[in-house]
Amino acid sequence: MRGCPYHFGVAIHPDWGQLPSGEGLPGGPSGGGDPGIVPASQPQRRRRRGRWLGSVVLLAGCAALVVSGYQVYSGTRPRTFTPSQQRQIMGWEVAARWRQLPAGTIFPASMTYSPPPALADGGKLTLSARRLAIATQKPCPQATDQAAAAIFGRTGCEAVLRSTYEDETGTFLATVGIAAFPTAAQASAAQQALSSPQLAQVGNFDVVAPGVQAAAFPGTPAAGFDNARRQLSATVLAGPYVVMYTVGYADNRPKVQVDVDDYTYSEMLAIGLGLADKAGDGLTTPAPVPHCPGSPGC
Repeated sequence: MRGCPYHFGVAIHPDWGQLPSGEGLPGGPSGGGDPGIVPASQPQRRRRRGRWLGSVVLLAGCAALVVSGYQVYSGTRPRTFTPSQQRQIMGWEVAARWRQLPAGTIFPASMTYSPPPALADGGKLTLSARRLAIATQKPCPQATDQAAAAIFGRTGCEAVLRSTYEDETGTFLATVGIAAFPTAAQASAAQQALSSPQLAQVGNFDVVAPGVQAAAFPGTPAAGFDNARRQLSATVLAGPYVVMYTVGYADNRPKVQVDVDDYTYSEMLAIGLGLADKAGDGLTTPAPVPHCPGSPGC
């Protein structure tokens, strides 16, 4: 029993036969004490102290081995992301799409949109617009009005993508512009500033808020579509993007006061807002939830 760990520290009785008869025993011939108690000698106390110290060292070694094993195990496990890290990675992926997606994916060959309420009273109706051309990527100041460029400059705009569409009747042209930002917060700050009522030029035969410049393309119905022919302009927010649109007539018709012509205004608003919403939705489809291995940062 002397070698069992769970007996460590319990007084060990020596073999009675190893002691001279009665020597050192309180109940022996030289004493009258209890014969069941055996006083420990100095060597025995040293042995017990040595065993105690050895057990402490052994336990410390085992603890260190367990910690080291856990660290090795943790280092070999696949990395995991916290919910906050997952949202951040998903945000990065959405914000990078303007660089990664083909231009024809960002601006499809055709897009559908809902008509103004005046045309939808007979049931569900869907209108469409066809893409005339896609402009080359431009720095933000080169594709936007001066007031918009100033706002974009202080909020971190990275670039502007543009494309011009024609409605299926050949009446209206709409340039859709996408201003890309590193984060949704920066895009939101820019869009709020652009939506300030003080910046909108309401009246003087137009409803043009600062935003995207019209994109003209030679050899298309938009060959003469310039800023002087814009009738309506506005913006919508789509995650880390500010999607801008401006609408005008496809012919050389002079500006009309569309803000007092409800029907014309609603038609222009329908195509501009409809195309902008579709373009924004295509860029901001939620990214897959990242899981290691295989995701950035793994």
